Amino acid sequence: MTHNNPYNLIPLQPTGRNDTNTANTYAPEDMIKIYEQQFLTEVPEDKLTEFLPFLKAFYDIDDHTLDVSAVIFDAIADFCIIYNHKVKVGRYQILEGLVKEDIGEDENDAEGESSEEEQVQAYTLECKRTFFINDVELPYHFNLFIHGDNYSTLTKRESLLEKMYWFVSDSFNEQLLDSSKDTESLASINEKLASLGIREMDLTTIHELVDYIEDSIIDDAMAEAVNKLLDEAE
Repeated sequence: MTHNNPYNLIPLQPTGRNDTNTANTYAPEDMIKIYEQQFLTEVPEDKLTEFLPFLKAFYDIDDHTLDVSAVIFDAIADFCIIYNHKVKVGRYQILEGLVKEDIGEDENDAEGESSEEEQVQAYTLECKRTFFINDVELPYHFNLFIHGDNYSTLTKRESLLEKMYWFVSDSFNEQLLDSSKDTESLASINEKLASLGIREMDLTTIHELVDYIEDSIIDDAMAEAVNKLLDEAE
């Protein structure tokens, strides 16, 4: 430790100023480092009242912020640390080309449509998105169903993340949870996590993780690639 940096905080490169132009902002990855410094660095109890003001000053965090934790946790939420499990999104892969699907048309709808109107085509697309938990790479395979402007996804039951998805999905139906041979238990999921060197998760963390996966499997880059395929198919 040095006199100017008694807590050995890590110097970071600021990305710019905040909305009020009064304090530097940092990349989410760097905010994680700040988080780790704040909560994983032992600070003597008699120095605790000095630590947070020092942390704010060292990283030029706005004095108008009531609690430095709010700044840190907002950045962490964006980058998704779920109960200290560092979770982030990796690359996507489109594994096969578009497959046309026949959609049954309701007779009443058919009667109300002009014969000149073209039926909206449906497609399916096999995809994979990579996620990382504590830098451990984990695949998530899913089938993307596209019908007009709408889409839905259905994942497999092979990889650990896929099994965690179905664990959460099936748990909403207790009867299915009791009878499905394919559904993992919380204990078996944590056993697999431990084999990868990942700390165990409770039910809340797993639910948060699955929500994050569902929100992140299709990003702007992937949506653009899918739209290009659709344009070429039409």
